[in-house]
Amino acid sequence: MSTTSVASTREHRITVRTLAARKRRGERIAMLTAYDFAFARIFDQSGIDVLLVGDSLGNVVQGHDTTLPVTMDESVYHTRLVTRGCRRALVVGDMPFGSYQVSPEDAVRNAIRFVKEGGAQAVKLEGGVAMAETIARITRAEIPVMGHVGLTPQAVHRMGGFRVQGRSADEASQVLADAEAVQQAGAFAVVLEGMPAELAAEITRKLEIPTIGIGAGPECDGQVLVLHDMLGLNDWTPAFVKQYADLGAATARAARAFAEDVAAQKFPAEEHCYKAR
Repeated sequence: MSTTSVASTREHRITVRTLAARKRRGERIAMLTAYDFAFARIFDQSGIDVLLVGDSLGNVVQGHDTTLPVTMDESVYHTRLVTRGCRRALVVGDMPFGSYQVSPEDAVRNAIRFVKEGGAQAVKLEGGVAMAETIARITRAEIPVMGHVGLTPQAVHRMGGFRVQGRSADEASQVLADAEAVQQAGAFAVVLEGMPAELAAEITRKLEIPTIGIGAGPECDGQVLVLHDMLGLNDWTPAFVKQYADLGAATARAARAFAEDVAAQKFPAEEHCYKAR
């Protein structure tokens, strides 16, 4: 999307209907994760369509090896920060592990928390066929649901690690069945993660709802990245990520310069000091 077209759409709130129309017109959807007010405001003003308050906060904010320790209270708190920074983007709360797997009733209760307490306009949950009834129950509670199939990080122990999904014929059939089940259950979009580009392209062609890819090739209706990966704030970058800035290195240089100025008594200088009346 050009700078002009981004600016022209900035006034209008993105909704689930907006995304459906984007798919029909063949227009791509840009989605990023966000966890606080500052980045949410920057991304919102930059024309990002969807902000996902991802359970990836467990990795990139809290320092865990997986997303599994993230709690509902933490997720709602970060969602509240993000929604304060948004005027245009659709904010999606990522339902953490344990918040929807026990029962559809639990799932509805926790999805309502994202909307009432966090201010989200939608929620996301992982799983396909096994989660179809849960998705249907949440949508019947008038809360839009984004699905997530393929490599699902909350299933890291079952998968034996963060493994690309759908490489064999049987696995590909299961991923496709999961995506179709998510659509049939009423989801407004589905994230396709960690799968061969050909499989993601096939799913995108077959589904009427938008697909959002991450490590799933170029043929999805949209793309999502974790902000820390995109901005170079992690120690390593996954192979599927394009790094658009190296803020980690820039921040380290700034911190070193500050420390050196303090040690050399160059900061604060006279211009940084208040004057007596």
